[in-house]
Amino acid sequence: MSTTGLSPLQQTVAMGGNDYWNDSCSVQELNYAIANGAVGATTNPTIVLGVLKKELAVWREPLERIIDGNPTWTEEEVAWRLIEEMALKAAEVLKPIFDRENGRKGRISMQTNPTFYRNTEAIVAQATHFHGLAPNIQVKIPVTRAGIPAIEEATYRGVNVNATVCFTLPQAIAVAEAVDRGLNRRTAAGLEIANMTPVCTLMIGRLDDWLKVAAKKAPIVLTPGHLDWAGIAVMKKAYALFQERGYRARLLAAAYRHHLHWSELIGGDIIQTIPYEWQLLFNHSDIEVRKRMQNPVDLAIVEELYRKCSDFRRAYDEGGMAVEEFDRFGATVRTLRTFIGSYSELLACVRDFMLPDPDK
Repeated sequence: MSTTGLSPLQQTVAMGGNDYWNDSCSVQELNYAIANGAVGATTNPTIVLGVLKKELAVWREPLERIIDGNPTWTEEEVAWRLIEEMALKAAEVLKPIFDRENGRKGRISMQTNPTFYRNTEAIVAQATHFHGLAPNIQVKIPVTRAGIPAIEEATYRGVNVNATVCFTLPQAIAVAEAVDRGLNRRTAAGLEIANMTPVCTLMIGRLDDWLKVAAKKAPIVLTPGHLDWAGIAVMKKAYALFQERGYRARLLAAAYRHHLHWSELIGGDIIQTIPYEWQLLFNHSDIEVRKRMQNPVDLAIVEELYRKCSDFRRAYDEGGMAVEEFDRFGATVRTLRTFIGSYSELLACVRDFMLPDPDK
């Protein structure tokens, strides 16, 4: 297929393998992404908070309507209805893609309450609820000790999961195996799985972020730039294992920090969920769009990271962590704290509408 006249992201999709999603539920940003080849979108508490702040003129009336129409609701109930309305608006925009692709693409990911990260039953209950909101909902479940059984159970119930708060090879394999158990249980029960599209996210940029913090705390002296390859190295190793073993969950790359998080993954049968700002940068760049997923990370980079960074070893080795250790991994803790902090800030924003400050 000729790629003449296509944007870099359109070229990426045209090469085959890669799908890309808009890393936001903003309709304005989603329309731009779809025009450039995107076939999905995603949300989390940080994203929802950002959309509310950026597009307050759009969401003020819906938020006030929710508050006025439900006089007994708490700020949490109001916030979750707002989250649902944001997701459903994006789901509506994506529905033509969902229909065109017979349910294989065109989904919006909704994230379960980040404060539930220790509660399997609460995660499954909310995931099942989200699943029933629209036919093209994907549900984000954290890869924590409680999240792994939740992923299996939700998959068994027919929920299309998107495993999140995931940074390492041990987490990705635990997700893949939990998804396969859930799908096998559905098959044994005579339930369909043909249109299920489970996804396992690797937040490659957040792994890099954590290893930079850990290296500074240690302290460890590393070759400049090598830590920018850590997440890519884990992603490429996970991808090879997923392909070799035939896992049915599809890998997704998230948490972009530089162009390598896009350009080094071109040509893989993966999803890239790209923030709007990075989409603009990539589309205005002169980076050559060519397949690089099959290219291994420089062995010297991997060897230095492996030798000097214990948490890189935990992330890179299949047996680097047990499920019971996931919750205490540095990147997991930092990300959960960020998501829970954003969720708390979102509740505070809703509270300001429900109880406007009389002193202002």
